[in-house]
Amino acid sequence: MADVSLSNDNISEQDSQASSVRVSGDKVPSDTSSSDSSTAQSSRQDVGTCAAVARNTSDLSYDISSASEEDSVGELTNPKDNSRTTNGSRKSDPCLSFDEECRELLAAMSMRGSVDGDDDEKEEAAVAEDIDDKEGDLPDVSPIPLPQLSDEQPKLETVAKWIKDGMCRNIVVLSGAGVSCAAGIPDFRTPGTGLYDNLEKFGLPYPEAVFDLSFYNVNSQPFVSLASELWPGMKHSPTISHCFVALLESKNLLVRNFTQNIDGLEILAGVSEDKLVECHGHFRTASCISCGIPFDGKECKRQIVEEKIAPPCPKCERGVIKPDIVFFGESLPVRFGKVLHGDMAYTDLLIVMGTSLKVAPVSLIPEMVNCPRLLINHELVGDFVPPGVDGNCRDIFEEGNCDDTVLELCKLLGWEEELMTLYASVKLNVD
Repeated sequence: MADVSLSNDNISEQDSQASSVRVSGDKVPSDTSSSDSSTAQSSRQDVGTCAAVARNTSDLSYDISSASEEDSVGELTNPKDNSRTTNGSRKSDPCLSFDEECRELLAAMSMRGSVDGDDDEKEEAAVAEDIDDKEGDLPDVSPIPLPQLSDEQPKLETVAKWIKDGMCRNIVVLSGAGVSCAAGIPDFRTPGTGLYDNLEKFGLPYPEAVFDLSFYNVNSQPFVSLASELWPGMKHSPTISHCFVALLESKNLLVRNFTQNIDGLEILAGVSEDKLVECHGHFRTASCISCGIPFDGKECKRQIVEEKIAPPCPKCERGVIKPDIVFFGESLPVRFGKVLHGDMAYTDLLIVMGTSLKVAPVSLIPEMVNCPRLLINHELVGDFVPPGVDGNCRDIFEEGNCDDTVLELCKLLGWEEELMTLYASVKLNVD
């Protein structure tokens, strides 16, 4: 699901397990239905499934995805139904947890990315020596030795030393809504100022319906109103945290930035598209929610922002156009699965910033690396362990605001002037 800005850190484990995770490049709605229902009833049940998922979430950072029948990885239509495999068949072990099913899903995604056919094999062979390829053909093991971890508790100063000494030269950044707080993008649930409160005038059946695919097809106006206010490049500028990621790329230290946000601030900060995986999509392109035909992104923006309407599909004439952000019932970008395995094997430092790490499969990314991990967040999340606890010497937890911690790290690295110069150069003039 799309994450406009903030991930609510109060998502319960039960809520996170309520998501229906599927992986595909196809954009098809959920196909969950009762065996004794009619086609029309099945359609209504699909809407109900999306609605139930939406009502059980605490924010919009939801990894909802879909699969076609041809996909080798199928759907997890009911995470609590552990009697089915990811391709829909019954499995021998009915005791897999939701997290375990997600891990199987991620493993299958990685295999799909490596066995996509002869054309892909030829392409991979042609660029085997290029470790900076756009589509994840990185070596399975980083050529740079991992930092030597000692019994001492690593700190932010330790991370800075690793980077300065060249021990961390392949950095992956996983960012959540917290990196956009300083941009002035409101959260969802703060009484009075949250986005949901401001959508009450539309009489939504539940707040998350604004990002529900079936609801959008019937009533697109709430999303149009929201999107016209939040469209990237109009009112909100990149934060210091976004500029830090761009600075890492400029120094050839960034392997990839996996972001859960759809605000587009990474691109505005200067992060190139080949270094960015927008797990929940973006506003730059658009397509029809019914027939899938691509639609000009600039024209979509004009009609939504200026005319305050969702463009009708010029081909099928029954669907409506929306930006290519991930709604409930849609798929994660196929690029997510294609680059994930290689990136995780190649990284020698993982930086996680501003996320609750409670929504799979993105929340499982930190578990896929075998390297030091820096968490910059208001609270300890995921499987991060405080340094020194249970013998942990690889996790560094910096509690607090993302921008403040990033600035402190750049001071330790001697990058403060470069960072602030970049930050000043990407500020939007919206007076």
